[in-house]
Amino acid sequence: MTASTAPEATSKVCAVPAPTVPPQIRDPQHMTPADARALTRIFLLRLDALEEGTQEFQYVRNTLIEMNLNLVRFVARRFSGRRDAIEDMLQVGTIGLIKAIDRYDIARGVEFTTLAVPYIQGEIKRFFRDTTWSVRVPRRLQELRIELARAREQLEGQGIHEPSVADLATHLDLDEAEVAEGVVASNGYDSQSLDRPIQDASKQQTGFVADLMGTDDPALALAEDIQALKPHLAELGDRDRTILELRFGAEMTQTEIGNQLGLSQMHVSRLINRICTHLREKMLATG
Repeated sequence: MTASTAPEATSKVCAVPAPTVPPQIRDPQHMTPADARALTRIFLLRLDALEEGTQEFQYVRNTLIEMNLNLVRFVARRFSGRRDAIEDMLQVGTIGLIKAIDRYDIARGVEFTTLAVPYIQGEIKRFFRDTTWSVRVPRRLQELRIELARAREQLEGQGIHEPSVADLATHLDLDEAEVAEGVVASNGYDSQSLDRPIQDASKQQTGFVADLMGTDDPALALAEDIQALKPHLAELGDRDRTILELRFGAEMTQTEIGNQLGLSQMHVSRLINRICTHLREKMLATG
């Protein structure tokens, strides 16, 4: 079945029966928004019924990703002042889309875009926040960067110019989320000259990058705090961890979290305050 013949889906996700065999989509990235929404509902229902790791599971999941890439483009366009980083935004936004697909709960009956948009936005915002620092790239991503460079050369040699994340993932037999993470991590190898001038808010030169060598980095203290916090996060209940992940990971508003979990905004606010107070007390007790 093609996108143009997809059955109309109702507004309630749970009201749509999951097909025994998912339809074959010839070109998932070139569909009308209405077809993409209807088929997304059908594929999410089917994904929920499949065993992870099976061939059909991979097909349904990958098709869901491709069908919703226009959603990533839509969110990326909101950052109109960052056109120079559009490719990076699409890569990290795709990571957010994949997280939304993997964490979507059919039983809640929430529209997929309600969950996906905040996840995509969160990954893009995190990208801009993180790339203002010179961060250490994990070894596995250093190795993946080399594999990706070789894969690009091989694919380009086969006539595939500017291979997509999907092309690279298929070629390397890796998950698209892992490949997208590797592509973004490659940006960490773009070094800046130590002679690059530094400007203040009024655009006046205040020195050079080399002048900052050896100075204290406030990000290091933050990293230490995060490491110390990990065991306390592991002690939280599933709902509390989910709330923190949605608020500080996906950067969802309290109202959006409430819609996702079936809670009022006021209740979410009280829960966040309680969780943060609990974690603060734990940190002070172990400090």
